[in-house]
Amino acid sequence: MLVSVRQISNGGKRSKKKIYHRDYQLDKVMDLQKKPSLILQLKSIIQSQKHQRLLLRDLEKEVGFVAKWNFMSIIEKYPSIFRVGGGSGKELPFVTLTGKAEKIAREEGEARNLMEPILVKNLRKLLMLSIDCRVPLEKVELIGNELGLPQDFKKSLIFKYPEYFSVKDINGRAYLNLESWDSSLEVTAREERFGREGMLQSAGGQKKSRIMKDGNYLGPFAFKMCYAAGFRPNNSYLEELEKWQKMEFPSPYLNARRFEVADPKTRKRVVAVLHELLSLTMEKRMISAKLDAFHSEYRLPSKLLLCLIKHHGIFYITNKGARSTVFLKEAYDGTRLVDKCPILTFNDKFVALSGRNETGHVAI
Repeated sequence: MLVSVRQISNGGKRSKKKIYHRDYQLDKVMDLQKKPSLILQLKSIIQSQKHQRLLLRDLEKEVGFVAKWNFMSIIEKYPSIFRVGGGSGKELPFVTLTGKAEKIAREEGEARNLMEPILVKNLRKLLMLSIDCRVPLEKVELIGNELGLPQDFKKSLIFKYPEYFSVKDINGRAYLNLESWDSSLEVTAREERFGREGMLQSAGGQKKSRIMKDGNYLGPFAFKMCYAAGFRPNNSYLEELEKWQKMEFPSPYLNARRFEVADPKTRKRVVAVLHELLSLTMEKRMISAKLDAFHSEYRLPSKLLLCLIKHHGIFYITNKGARSTVFLKEAYDGTRLVDKCPILTFNDKFVALSGRNETGHVAI
């Protein structure tokens, strides 16, 4: 499937259409997450109950009338995870976790403990990327699931680390503030990846490097390109891309106010900011509207959608699911997320009880 994106032309000429190539594997990720999402959500609901069991009559109160039937189907389909009891005599029907599911569920605490230093680091980097080293608390909460933050993160993370974070009221709005700068955190995920793969080269080595047919270039300012299978860049496109890949740009951790918006290096820096933001999420993807909510904090382009489309070797926008989602393409090998944090590894293990080999890496 190809999607046409109409380009605005000058001089009243007829506008051209640019083809946006779909990535079926990343589209499929959105489909693969649906049932695992229900399984993990129901697990959390059951665990939140007083006696670790949920009365079936109360399911509608928890999830709503329409969604209730999807959860009833999950309960029936996966007896290896959910056990139904009661229904005889005065005992009302209820659902609880099976013994095997309870055993694995107990491992979640350890996964959460392993996540804590990761979350603290990522929150610090999130604030360091912003122009004033602060972000409205409500916006942090908006992307809490994407970041993997626990529901009580203000108590369990923010107030626990006063040397890193504080919450301050600014003009009647609560902001999460960075208390101390750490230059060691300025290294981006892009730089870490190239460092691991031995792709950072000396100046002499760069001169000998040529861009490859897939758009990749071995250099310290280059981005990993992962074009869709149907995209075939011609020589002219590759020549322009090589210039862009070679072009140096300011670190995304430098204050955006220092740079002219129209400067090509600044525009490339914006791509680096978007890359880093998505890298800070657990699943290296974010709902488009949520990403769009951070315009002022990170000086994102006014035409964010067009920026993402232009750099389709780096980012991918899928309309699968209830809302469009932006993927960091290099983070996936087909439908598989390459690097998983502890909580996603735990989720995979729990959902594997259903007999599914692919969870869609859902974070709850």
